[in-house]
Amino acid sequence: MLASESVRRKALLAQAGIVPDAIRSASIDESPLKGELPRLHALRLACEKVRVVAAKYTDEPAIVLGADTVVACGRRILPKADGAETVRACLKLLSGRRHQVVTAVAAAAPGEAIRTRIAVTSVVFRRLSAAEIEAYAECREGEGKAGSYAIQGRAEVFVRRINGSYSNIVGLPLAETVALLRGCGYGC
Repeated sequence: MLASESVRRKALLAQAGIVPDAIRSASIDESPLKGELPRLHALRLACEKVRVVAAKYTDEPAIVLGADTVVACGRRILPKADGAETVRACLKLLSGRRHQVVTAVAAAAPGEAIRTRIAVTSVVFRRLSAAEIEAYAECREGEGKAGSYAIQGRAEVFVRRINGSYSNIVGLPLAETVALLRGCGYGC
């Protein structure tokens, strides 16, 4: 059971040959706690999604998989864009800089403890012009995305270098996810 309504996560799982039996939203508050660091924030949210969905759907015993992706510039957690202004602000911050994409993946089989994995990918953006930032904000592709961009879309042209998992940047590190599910007894 996937504790996420993310279309990207569902598609990434399909790439690995995994089709969730059910998709359930955890509907939790994803706001960072005061002083919370990016890795701990992502880990807390991924575990909370698994806990909430497992507790809510006890009549559907299954391995529950949850994940949360955070884009961080230093210790700062960038928001999921709620509009063009947020996209502009995030892209101005990321322009010409290195940042991290952190995804925590959590899973639990019925009656078992939650198991976790964390993937961190370093991404370097080239310098972006004001016109590029404006065009990207206006296309609305970055809205609802961690860090206000989607690497699998138009924003890929902003990327100079990646060190780590590409699927992590999209929203689910596949190598870590498959290893986690195998550890929970799922035959990947």
